[in-house]
Amino acid sequence: MTSITFGEAVRRSIQKDPRYHPAAYELVRDALHVAAKKFRDENADDQHVSGQELLAGFREHVLSEYGPMSTVILDQWGLQRGEDVGNIVYNLIACGYFGKNEGDSLEDFAGGYDFATAFAAPFLPSSQRDTLEKKSP
Repeated sequence: MTSITFGEAVRRSIQKDPRYHPAAYELVRDALHVAAKKFRDENADDQHVSGQELLAGFREHVLSEYGPMSTVILDQWGLQRGEDVGNIVYNLIACGYFGKNEGDSLEDFAGGYDFATAFAAPFLPSSQRDTLEKKSP
């Protein structure tokens, strides 16, 4: 990894891949910290988390920060599925802000959970939540 600032990493990433709002990069970075705190001992030398662990931290962080507005905000920022989170991570890897371990891949972010269900269902009445959860893949 090189020592570029986060702002510079976001600027470079958006130049190459304009699909995501700059705030989406900050959200993913913050979610990475949540995931590392959740899944790794804070005293461990290696704070690396897997793609699926990052998605779990992402869900927790987004729901905590944005509550019922989560789906609206994520959609406005271009985040509609786990692969979008992975694209942001890999954009930051490409410009040297994040590092990666051998064996990491963009495919690690595939699957996981359905964003509509994960970010809307917690705020729906139970009857609607059950219907939405049954429809999700």
